[in-house]
Amino acid sequence: MQMRVLGKNGLTVSALGLGCMRMSFGDTPTDKQEMIDFLHAAVDRGVTFFDTAEVYGPFTNEELVGEALAPFKGKVVIATKFGFKHDPVTGPHPTVGLDSRPEQIKRVAEASLKRLRVEAIDLFYQHRPDPNVPMEDVAGAVQDLIREGKVKHFGLSEASAEQIRRAHAVQPVTALQSEYSIWWRAIEENDVLATCEELGIGLVPYSPLGRGYLTGKIDESTTFAPNDIRSRNPRFTQEAIKANRVVVELLERIGAEKGATPAQIALAWLLAQKPWIAPIPGSRKLERLDENLGALNVALTAADLSAIREAMTQIKVVGDRY
Repeated sequence: MQMRVLGKNGLTVSALGLGCMRMSFGDTPTDKQEMIDFLHAAVDRGVTFFDTAEVYGPFTNEELVGEALAPFKGKVVIATKFGFKHDPVTGPHPTVGLDSRPEQIKRVAEASLKRLRVEAIDLFYQHRPDPNVPMEDVAGAVQDLIREGKVKHFGLSEASAEQIRRAHAVQPVTALQSEYSIWWRAIEENDVLATCEELGIGLVPYSPLGRGYLTGKIDESTTFAPNDIRSRNPRFTQEAIKANRVVVELLERIGAEKGATPAQIALAWLLAQKPWIAPIPGSRKLERLDENLGALNVALTAADLSAIREAMTQIKVVGDRY
């Protein structure tokens, strides 16, 4: 397994991580033991970087990941997140807004430690910036947890360049999690990617396969369950799916030359952008996991990358991200 280092404090992770959200949260019910077996298989294949969050479930995804990865303590990196609040009265604990007050961050940390069955959280992200709480206060709260030995590394998710700088000035940020893929490259344009490079912050792209679209397995006949986020996503209307097929066709053309699938080209493209990028594609099936890991063996040349970027400048992706 290829490894990558996030941040300046030596957080070493597998070059491809694993997004665990849909293993117990989302559109399709899953069997708990099957997901535990799947997580064990991922470890067997060299994956050491696993992503979860308090809000996934809520709570159940951390419990699943904690139980499944308990035998591998010290050998894997588990990232989780704080930043939402839940209503325990209107069950089952729906999300009712943002909450990154220092006291809430510390409460979430204590609960996540128990669910994950660890002595310290490897990487603790703020899930989304809270407009009611200064970034300095957020960073200070996590700094307290680091000093207490309850958290090892501080992360942010979907933060702006300014927010990253303000937090980093208080407590060094190890990693930023943001959406980034061949068809969503906003962080290249809003100074976020450049800020990460300047400050030595690793990047963890989520939805690196465009919520499944970049695999080439979605077409106009694909239907989504009502509780699948894509059923409400402007990029997954029949019209958008058809119009954006040109992106998949680009990946297919490059893949035909490399003996790779569209998904592998999409992931290889991300991995080739910076040596401190570690994507976390989500998966629940071994064949998909193996396909994704195959991207590590796809070598894109400078000419390939230039051709892809040039082709994408000619393509207008249809549909907003949310």
